[in-house]
Amino acid sequence: MDKIKIVIVGYGNVGRGVMKAIDANDDMELVGIASRNPARVQKEVTSVPVVFMDDVATWKKELNVDVAILCGGSKDDLPVQGPAISKHVCTIDSFDNHSCIPQYFATMDENTKAAGTAAAVSIGWDPGIFSLERVLASAFLPGSKADGFYGLSESGGLSMGHSDALRTIAGIKDARQYTHAIPEAIDRVRNGKSPEFNAGDMHWRECFVVLEDGADKEAIEAEIKAMPAYFEPYKTTVNFISQEELDSKYSGFPHDGCVVASGITGEANKATIEYRCTWESNPEATANVLVAHARAISRMFKEGKTGAFTILDIPPAYLSQYSQAELLKNFM
Repeated sequence: MDKIKIVIVGYGNVGRGVMKAIDANDDMELVGIASRNPARVQKEVTSVPVVFMDDVATWKKELNVDVAILCGGSKDDLPVQGPAISKHVCTIDSFDNHSCIPQYFATMDENTKAAGTAAAVSIGWDPGIFSLERVLASAFLPGSKADGFYGLSESGGLSMGHSDALRTIAGIKDARQYTHAIPEAIDRVRNGKSPEFNAGDMHWRECFVVLEDGADKEAIEAEIKAMPAYFEPYKTTVNFISQEELDSKYSGFPHDGCVVASGITGEANKATIEYRCTWESNPEATANVLVAHARAISRMFKEGKTGAFTILDIPPAYLSQYSQAELLKNFM
């Protein structure tokens, strides 16, 4: 069996999760890691070559790469790295700024079609799995609207994208952001109200921030709360704490969420569709979904397909390592 040869681009928490996920799949092989700082990564990883991220054409050829899994953040990394790297090799990314996905998809689609490559974009559990669940619910319950909720437990769920966005602010040394669902909003959907929510009606955001020495606390809090798309539409609390407290109390990466839709079948029969997932490790959850899509995009590219794709465009069988016969026998 020819294994799918994968390079990880960006070696943070998601990159580490991708490395573990590749090891769990017999049809894949990690052939390298591309980083802006290879020397740092080489101190941790010695099993594969570590190359400079920007030398795409070189490492694509030398490592014989089939797919590059991009593990950078959505705010500053992926809008640059996605178009640049997908000109040379098929890519998978987890771009998760929901309001900007149409523009990002259009850019990636244009680039990959021109280059003759393929890309799976905005892959994860939301956007990604939850996107698919929303589409399925709207198809199975015509006229219904599926809503996604995140951070169902009392402590909330850690958002990697929002935490990354916090760390881009000058004066912030480290940070974690926890999303909290508003239970009353979930109940309204489950009870068939089909409400039209504003963003702040469904969730609130809790930030734990470690400042650089001499940073302006009030100015940074104001900048956080005014950040478009990430925090501006929501009730946001900002807690300034020490690095020691952040590391001891907020070192884990738990997250969870659900998609809920309610509607009517026939004339007056109520129906509810709900999907829920719970992850002890948010980055490893995203990593596992990314890796499954590396299999799918490799298969699609071999069939001659180019351009950008989302989870909505990819047949579920392409994600699985099992054959069609095995799927029919054991999963139908």
